[in-house]
Amino acid sequence: MIRVGITGGIGSGKSMVCRIVEAMGYPVYNADAEAKQLSDTHETIVSGAKALFGDSIYRDGKLDRKRVGSLVFADARLLERLNSIIHPVVAQHFDLWVKANSQHRLVFKEAAILFESGAYKQVDKTVAVWAPDKVRIARVCNRDGVSADRVRARMANQMPQQQLVQKVDYVIKNNGEELLLPQVENLVKILLNI
Repeated sequence: MIRVGITGGIGSGKSMVCRIVEAMGYPVYNADAEAKQLSDTHETIVSGAKALFGDSIYRDGKLDRKRVGSLVFADARLLERLNSIIHPVVAQHFDLWVKANSQHRLVFKEAAILFESGAYKQVDKTVAVWAPDKVRIARVCNRDGVSADRVRARMANQMPQQQLVQKVDYVIKNNGEELLLPQVENLVKILLNI
């Protein structure tokens, strides 16, 4: 089995690439979605978040993500402390998921902050989905109904794309000019021949 990490900045199109991979029959672990679910239910995260932000950070048994976001994106140290609570739990959850999917030759992990979180250590190969910043900002503004400044603030908390593409094994361009499907099919073919 080969474990493949798929990453990319906000609005790059990594989720679209992962939907293609799933349609091809390969399982994808969405680290962001799993982290959200675990943040509401896993005792280690719940107690850690309450210790960091106070009990009121949970409303009706769910983490107040909007409030957390406004706090951590303005304070890099606070974000780092929160990540140190969440990332080990997600890593352990991913290991269990990999074992449950061991019958597949390829499994994928979608993670926006694959390198920043240390999750790259759990995969054998890494892929970045790249798109020009202008395109990414427009996509997120349209998708989330937020301002370009808010998107840039979120981008500032992620690794710059230029640095990211130098760290990965493969790059998929999602610039609106090159077709995604042939690039993903080619990537899967290469990975199956390793």
